[in-house]
Amino acid sequence: MGPAVLFSFLIAGLASAAAALSYAEFAGMIPRAGSAYTYGYVALGEIIGWFIGWDLLLEYIAIVAVVAIGISGYFDAFLSGIGINMPVWMTSTADEGKGGIVNIPAIPAILVCLLVTWILSRGTKAFGRFELVAVAIKVILILFIIGLGVFYIDTNNYNPFMPSGFGPVLAGAATVFFAVFGYDAMSTAAEEATDGKKHMPKAIILSLIIAMLLYVAATLVLTGMQNYKDIDPKAGFASAFTGVGLPVIATIISVFAVLSILTVMLTFLLGVTRVWFAMSRDGLLPGWFAKTDRHGTPQRVTWIAGVASAFLAGVFPIKEVADLTNIGILAAFVVVCLSVIIFRYKRPDAPRTFRLPFMPVIPAFGVLASAFLMFQLHWETWLRFGVWLVIGLAIYFFYGRRHSLMNPDSPRHEELVEMHRPLR
Repeated sequence: MGPAVLFSFLIAGLASAAAALSYAEFAGMIPRAGSAYTYGYVALGEIIGWFIGWDLLLEYIAIVAVVAIGISGYFDAFLSGIGINMPVWMTSTADEGKGGIVNIPAIPAILVCLLVTWILSRGTKAFGRFELVAVAIKVILILFIIGLGVFYIDTNNYNPFMPSGFGPVLAGAATVFFAVFGYDAMSTAAEEATDGKKHMPKAIILSLIIAMLLYVAATLVLTGMQNYKDIDPKAGFASAFTGVGLPVIATIISVFAVLSILTVMLTFLLGVTRVWFAMSRDGLLPGWFAKTDRHGTPQRVTWIAGVASAFLAGVFPIKEVADLTNIGILAAFVVVCLSVIIFRYKRPDAPRTFRLPFMPVIPAFGVLASAFLMFQLHWETWLRFGVWLVIGLAIYFFYGRRHSLMNPDSPRHEELVEMHRPLR
């Protein structure tokens, strides 16, 4: 694809922007745990809510695994920078065909999944303090990389800019989509935010703008510093700075990249626990999962989700896990964009702290763009996604529908009715 990966990010960002505005409108009305699950539940009904909630469980667990694999690449680059070479059996990948005991850089990936699970299990206050410091370090690191790397750009590396044509750019947009939807996970914890109705819409929109600016700048610098054929997919910037004769900078980048990427894992692991918690609280999954400790942390789902992400990180190649993430979030975006259209006409009088402009053009574009990107993914990804949804539907019809608080026979039916009454 070459430097044209920039267009992949822009296309993904455009589709994500339409969904972000839809999320912002819902977050201003329904600042509750669950994100797209809660929005779909309120606007389109229980079965759609179940579908999107079950989808989000897979999506968030998968992205934690994807990011863990990315950390492994930088961890390996750091060790190499100080003269330590990890054995092949610990770092081999399925697509490299080295025949390792596990399929991908598994050992560091598995350990880091368990580490972030432990951090999150300590409670949201401990998580918040750690993330505040780590996010600051991450932003400083990215700005440092861009600021220094721009002096080592060789414009010859931009030629050809699009060596394989526009087709791979569209497929690439579907593949890199997981990089531009962090606001989705952020909205899952809206219930724990201070004055969520007021602040969540602004936070969603601002986070996407900042992310896109940084991704575009970083992409231009990386593909300008090193020919796209020579970029290391496991530790791109570390290899780029090594390639221009700055191995010490590459080592520093590897160290801080590991720390900063942890924040992404923590955010999405927090997301999966809050969606799982919301579904259990609504009766669609056993209430056993909704139990919290004295800090208000759902320990059970935190550790189950963390171990599941460690399993994915230790068994499947990174692209397969990334594609599962992408098809999941794109499906969620379709539902949220549809939901905001329907709910705007269904309940135009509902109080909204943010109103999406150009209704219904923007959310309709979000539906079409997300669906289009879904169809750029490989058929095997669709098959895995379909199997996951079939399993989910079986659980819903054998357990969720009978135990749902929306079921009039449920002893807690009135509790859920009162919870959603202002929005119905």
